[in-house]
Amino acid sequence: MAYFLQQTINGLTLGAIYGLIALGYTMVFGIIGMINFAHGEIYMIGAFISLIFFTLLGLLGISWAPLAIILVLIITVFFTAFYGWAVERIAYRPLRGSFRLAPLISAIGMSIFLQNYVQLLQGARLRTLPAMVTGGVSLFEADGFTVQITYMQIAIIALTFVLMLALRFLIESTALGRSQRACEQDLEMSGMLGIPVNNTISITFVIGAVLAAAAGMMVTLYYGSIDFFIGFLAGVKAFTAAVLGGVGSIAGAMLGGLLIGLVEAYWGGYVSGAYKDVAVFAVLIFVLTVLPTGLLGRPHIQKV
Repeated sequence: MAYFLQQTINGLTLGAIYGLIALGYTMVFGIIGMINFAHGEIYMIGAFISLIFFTLLGLLGISWAPLAIILVLIITVFFTAFYGWAVERIAYRPLRGSFRLAPLISAIGMSIFLQNYVQLLQGARLRTLPAMVTGGVSLFEADGFTVQITYMQIAIIALTFVLMLALRFLIESTALGRSQRACEQDLEMSGMLGIPVNNTISITFVIGAVLAAAAGMMVTLYYGSIDFFIGFLAGVKAFTAAVLGGVGSIAGAMLGGLLIGLVEAYWGGYVSGAYKDVAVFAVLIFVLTVLPTGLLGRPHIQKV
């Protein structure tokens, strides 16, 4: 039971990160009906930006972890948001009226471009960051095994919870949220009613990038090592989480992320760490076969 609880804590921490990335997928899909396959690379860029500025702050002598994390979070969000805006402006907006596969192909091309762009700038080797947040809380001990939740895990779960509340408030209680919900219903009619459709879509990409930036910074702190390829696998798993929860559902994206994190932790802990990715994608195949709309997704009704 102690080992199971430890794996549950690890899975929820990992799932919170996947959930934040999945929110970017589901928000974009909810408005324009397309999957942003460059979103995983936005998360990867956020991780690299955070590592660069953590290193710079260390060189400047700013070593107090809370201050450094807050400063780097603000800086990372700012720069990563620009990349999110650029992806929409370059890869999506010019092709919005084209056939449906065109934006998909463009997004995949943007993903490959961003991977190689970071590889050229930062190199292909693994980049590391010394641990900034150490220690944790021991919950209990059984049969010589101590169940512990680290301060970094607490910070990840807490930040995810805060961002989820902020996103829910934004969607449900602001003018931007009403514009996003209107665009989700009908882009053409929203434009006819005076809603700035282009700006709403751009801001949605920016919000997704902000969430990905937060996830990238937390992964950098949590694991202490990143490379230019981390965006691909994390992006695919976050997409799996979005599909599992129901693409287009905000709550479903977070639920799917948590479930994927738990599946990965349990499979890695009890079966085989080498095949935990296989378990994640097996879940995706099962859900698409049994429940194509996901756990909280709604069936798409085509009006005629």
